[in-house]
Amino acid sequence: MSENSQISKYPGLNDFFSRNAVFTVEELDHFLSGQKSLNLNTRKSLLAYYLKKGRIINIHRGLYATIPYGSDPSSFPVDPYLLTAKMATDAILAYNTALQFHGKAYSASNRLIYISSKTPLNLKFRQYEIKGALNPSALSAKGKEMFGVAVFNRSGVELKVTNLERTFVDALDRPYLSGSWEEIWRSLESIEFFDLDQVITYVLLLENNTTAAKVGFFLEEHKDSLMVEEKYLEKLKGLRPRKPHYLSRNSRKDCRLVKSWNLMVPLEVLNKSWEEQQ
Repeated sequence: MSENSQISKYPGLNDFFSRNAVFTVEELDHFLSGQKSLNLNTRKSLLAYYLKKGRIINIHRGLYATIPYGSDPSSFPVDPYLLTAKMATDAILAYNTALQFHGKAYSASNRLIYISSKTPLNLKFRQYEIKGALNPSALSAKGKEMFGVAVFNRSGVELKVTNLERTFVDALDRPYLSGSWEEIWRSLESIEFFDLDQVITYVLLLENNTTAAKVGFFLEEHKDSLMVEEKYLEKLKGLRPRKPHYLSRNSRKDCRLVKSWNLMVPLEVLNKSWEEQQ
């Protein structure tokens, strides 16, 4: 059978491309199997044909992006959020990437973070670096990986993104995935409101005393602007570590003990030294 006759058997492919700005071979197989009998060689021929025509580009093994007719495949912009969402079937945009998605990141970054229960994969595409991380083990043990996750539709692609409450806690729990302390602090300070009951519930799920203290410290520092009631601070103080822990294991120099939270906090955070540089 000629290449053109193979293509003609699947007239709905252009509709598939128009509805899927980014897709995996598994999604393509599912679509094709609903139309005609499918074998591996047919799929390979179809992909090769549309790659040659510039209708799609290969991002990574098994991952493709659709290019509109008349656009240059080498320069047409591909939405990095869509790519990140397709790195795993259960991929969740998180940390600084979630802050960016919600419009709360202090500065833009070409590094995108997702979490998954599967082995994390990393990808470099053009100017973007996509990095995977495992879901917190405490959540996986409880089957709560989707706690605090919102679902969006973007160009036909389902995006799972941590909401602001979970992102707030996550950024303090794993600061190395969220940027510098200036980036983290300024980003979190741009959020006007948190559902504090949800914040506390998530902190309890993580079962991490240091994270509880970090969250409590931040909330106490912003008690007035966030209208934090004392009951929430008392709840978190009951979870703080018994001995001093560092706000970040990677920032152990020039710290001062905040006794009420048993936290060793970098002076740059206590003094917000970045504000002096303005």
